[in-house]
Amino acid sequence: MHRQLTLAALLFCGFTSAAPIGAEAREVVIASPAGASGLETLAAREVLRYAYLRTGRLLEIVGDGGIGDASAIVVARKDRDVVSSFLEGESLRSAASSLGEYEYLLETVERPGGAKALLAVGGGDAGTLYAAYRLAERWGARFYLHGDVLPDERIGLDLSGIHEIGKPIFDVRGIQPFHDFPEGPDWWNVDEYRAIISQLPKLRMNFIALHTYPEAGPCAEPTVWIGPPSEIGEGTEVKASYPSSYQNTLRGNWGYSRKETGKFSCGSDQLFERDAFGAEVMFDMCPQPEKPEESNELFRRTGDLLRRAFLHASRLGVKTCVGTETPLTVPARVKERLKEAGKDPADPAVIGEIYEGIFRRAEKAYPLDYYWFWTPEGWTWEGASSDKVTSTIKDLNLAIEAWKRADVSFRLATCGWVLGPQDDRAFFDKVLAPGIAVSTINREVGNTPVDPAFARISGRPRWAIPWLEDDPGLTSPQLWVGRMRRDAADARRYGCTGLLGIHWRTRVLAPNVLALAQAAWNQDGWNRTPGKPAEPEKVAGPVGGQMAPFPGASIEGTEDDVLYQTVRYNVSAYRFPVPDGKYAVTLKFCEPHYNDLGKRVFGVKIQGKDVIDQLDIFAKVGKNKALDYPFEDVEVAGGWLEIEFVPRVEYPSIAAIAIQGKDKVWKVNCGGPAYQDYAADWPAAAPSKGYLPTEDFYRDWALHEFGPQAGPAAAKIFVTIDGAVPRTSDWVDGPGGLRPDERSWEEARKEFAFVDELAALRDEVKGAGNLERFDYWLRTFRYTKAMGRVRCLWAQCRKAMEKVNVEAEPAAKVKLARETALPLHVDLVKAVKEVYEHSLSIVSNSGELGTVANWEQHILPSLLEKPGEELAKALGEALPAEGRLPAQYDGPTRAIVPAPRTSADEGEVLELKVIILSKGDAGAQPGARATLRWRPLGSGDFKEVPLTLVARGVHVARFPPDGARGDAIEYHVKVVDAAGGTLFFPATAPAMNQTVVVTPALEKRL
Repeated sequence: MHRQLTLAALLFCGFTSAAPIGAEAREVVIASPAGASGLETLAAREVLRYAYLRTGRLLEIVGDGGIGDASAIVVARKDRDVVSSFLEGESLRSAASSLGEYEYLLETVERPGGAKALLAVGGGDAGTLYAAYRLAERWGARFYLHGDVLPDERIGLDLSGIHEIGKPIFDVRGIQPFHDFPEGPDWWNVDEYRAIISQLPKLRMNFIALHTYPEAGPCAEPTVWIGPPSEIGEGTEVKASYPSSYQNTLRGNWGYSRKETGKFSCGSDQLFERDAFGAEVMFDMCPQPEKPEESNELFRRTGDLLRRAFLHASRLGVKTCVGTETPLTVPARVKERLKEAGKDPADPAVIGEIYEGIFRRAEKAYPLDYYWFWTPEGWTWEGASSDKVTSTIKDLNLAIEAWKRADVSFRLATCGWVLGPQDDRAFFDKVLAPGIAVSTINREVGNTPVDPAFARISGRPRWAIPWLEDDPGLTSPQLWVGRMRRDAADARRYGCTGLLGIHWRTRVLAPNVLALAQAAWNQDGWNRTPGKPAEPEKVAGPVGGQMAPFPGASIEGTEDDVLYQTVRYNVSAYRFPVPDGKYAVTLKFCEPHYNDLGKRVFGVKIQGKDVIDQLDIFAKVGKNKALDYPFEDVEVAGGWLEIEFVPRVEYPSIAAIAIQGKDKVWKVNCGGPAYQDYAADWPAAAPSKGYLPTEDFYRDWALHEFGPQAGPAAAKIFVTIDGAVPRTSDWVDGPGGLRPDERSWEEARKEFAFVDELAALRDEVKGAGNLERFDYWLRTFRYTKAMGRVRCLWAQCRKAMEKVNVEAEPAAKVKLARETALPLHVDLVKAVKEVYEHSLSIVSNSGELGTVANWEQHILPSLLEKPGEELAKALGEALPAEGRLPAQYDGPTRAIVPAPRTSADEGEVLELKVIILSKGDAGAQPGARATLRWRPLGSGDFKEVPLTLVARGVHVARFPPDGARGDAIEYHVKVVDAAGGTLFFPATAPAMNQTVVVTPALEKRL
């Protein structure tokens, strides 16, 4: 459908000095070739959308014969006649003809009479879509998994001076959202999947992959169905299955307790329409289905969910992948049915039959490009015995043969917490057929760099998967732009063909996501050695590991107890820059933790040579005894001495290292402070070590997030905290837990000085969108700071209760509890309430709803609920009101749209979920009115659609009711509260609204 330029279209000055084309605004059209493919048509509509959002001008989409003498943005594949007609000069024609499927060209061509043609050309359909989105970026748009960022400042439409060729560094670029916690895809519905997948081409990514936990690990997940071919049903249905589930508020594992959302604190219950909450596929089945027909229904629902999501991905040129862990865990009920049929579930032939069933059902259920096999998580922490490696290879071979029999369209890959077993990380390259891709997430939740063993693999796809965030810190912000760049640079040096990011959340990871996406295309300016041969970039000190002190332990066999009272465990290596020559190396060990043999076993290599094979310190000398291993004449050539630790069972551990050479002595007290001539160990976490520069990134990011007034100063703050945001949460029986901080708050708060520095910039932020984004980050950091204060107060409360609990005299016990413990508990409740105030002010998507659930189900039980019960018992009465978190919400009214779709299928009626968070009772206040207002993009009056209350603060709006739309629509949600105040979603409405492009009938798979 063609669009005419509206009379009301205005040109605005932006933070570029771009002028309209020529001396005055002339006609500009968007040219789409005759017979355009679905993605070419979508690309043209996306150019229309972003031109309108950035300039206020609503352009017309014409066929290639309708350009005339107008200036034009030509959106097409390289093989279209309209493209070749504008290609002048051999170099430009050659550049266009050489474009690959995912490559693109942006080029300004001067036309007679002063008109211009801006070519947005792709090597293939996907490349054409990338060209459109890259053009939008050049106009100031920025893209993230949670949605688009459009600066408030409008710009003039300028087609001149654009010359860019885009070629990706990695063939595979994408994300690996991880199931298991509510912060991630466990709570995604179709709209979340489609909204996030729609952002991938905008980030020029082309891959999404999912992992599936097995039964008892802790719960079977319904992402992949497991069973023999005879149990496959029609479409996404199955004839038989087993209990499975995604995380929900009634499922108690990973450190979460069961808790109905109606019992959530501070009004956070308003965010949830059900007491038993999870993804829609789990509705009415929480915590997990038990009846056979319910189990089958959950797999059907999940199959339908992924079918719709993966079809959408396939149409956008995004590849999909699912998989299970290897060796395969066969669910108990599947085993029972096999035995009833006279089959042995342990028989390799039966395992092969089950794999065939998995593959056939996956092929039938949803479009799939890869199926991957994950090595067990224990391979990271404990290593893999030869028996485990052998069983894994047998399992993979059974799967490969089943894959051949099934004759499915998707390919195979491996993944896991390690690239391969500890003896040879490149092992799978030697035993698997060349066409099978190999991949791994970085070890130690991303703290270990990309595995250098990738460099020893060739002739097959190989994908590095850095962590965009880690689950120990899942309730805290994590900024890792410098680390993303380092990992991307390493992946490039090691010859990787893919770069993915593992994650749970989305918006709070925006800088990390963008940095990784950009690094998959261009590393100029910050990658110091892009052409360096594939070898690890070495930095002095340990690789990974945590420090563990055992003060006061009496160590036998030495007079230097201090050296053995601290260790660095779970360490991969130590590297020392030393002059070439020969050295004497002494490794000092002690087992300060275990009381039995076989608990910790590891090997050691020096300069790549095995020097210790199966070291069990306890078996050698027992607990708290010194054990030294001296090595003479260690040859160094190349300026580095490297000591590697190879896990067999549990974590390697080292107490001290001494290196003695002719001209160099280097001694380190591993895990501990300086002692005599031994230097203190490197810090347990050195965030900046080996990371790459971020100044250029944050300059651009903050400018587009916050505007030109506050952006430059804010960028400097983000540079200083990248990789160094205080860690206020940790793994405590589950993700994102809290530990008491023994420091005073006066001392601990110094780490959060940057929060006040950022707050001081707020008055400089101009524009509703810029301010909303600035407040999101400011409140995120205030939330984190409040968490830090909670940890300090918690430590004081625990100490006070320890004194109460040891008091034997009843009256004195009550007095101590009332006068000492209760006031501290009240202060702690106030601090937690502040955490909730900030947390509820930034909730904007399902991942942040998951953070609320984490606090309620994981953190509060040990932080307030159990201690509160203990204190009430000591007092002999219920806690006063100020000693308990309030139930009601007391913050400003908010309108939250968890999954703001930016695209819709032709004829689709959108159902938008809107959460109204308001004071008092759940739901809209008396006299308050919430409506959704929409219209065709840039034209006509807005039509109103009332929001229908589902429950509590959750509403839905369905629009447009008649299904009549053009190329795109725009909409906003308007809320008028009881006091007459008005707020909008998005914050920039009604001047700049949320937009939805209609996706044409794209080519389908399946």
